[in-house]
Amino acid sequence: MTSNKVLIVDDSKTDLANLELILSGEGCTVITASTGREALIKAQSEQPDMIFMDIVMDDMDGFEAVRRLTANAATRTIPVVFVSSKRQRADRVWALMQGAKELISKPYEPHQIIEQLKVHATRH
Repeated sequence: MTSNKVLIVDDSKTDLANLELILSGEGCTVITASTGREALIKAQSEQPDMIFMDIVMDDMDGFEAVRRLTANAATRTIPVVFVSSKRQRADRVWALMQGAKELISKPYEPHQIIEQLKVHATRH
């Protein structure tokens, strides 16, 4: 697999570390952010191939961050997959309506993350 640049956004250091371990093990260059606002800045400056983002965060939730990413011409083509404790069908429907490609519920298995990486991470 070619090296992809992936942005991980989560306010939990444990969740950031877990995702970083999985993605770096797949040869990805990993960038992290711990807030929605930080994610917007890093997405624009770093232009990752893909973003894995939590939904429930203090300063700006993932839904708002995705709406802002898709409204920005510089970041609208970056695929976002939510990784969240939200697991209801309505949460998934809402996530997709906001512009996300998928919602993976915590706890997750590494293969779920890798599968989404293979499906959505493309150079844009």
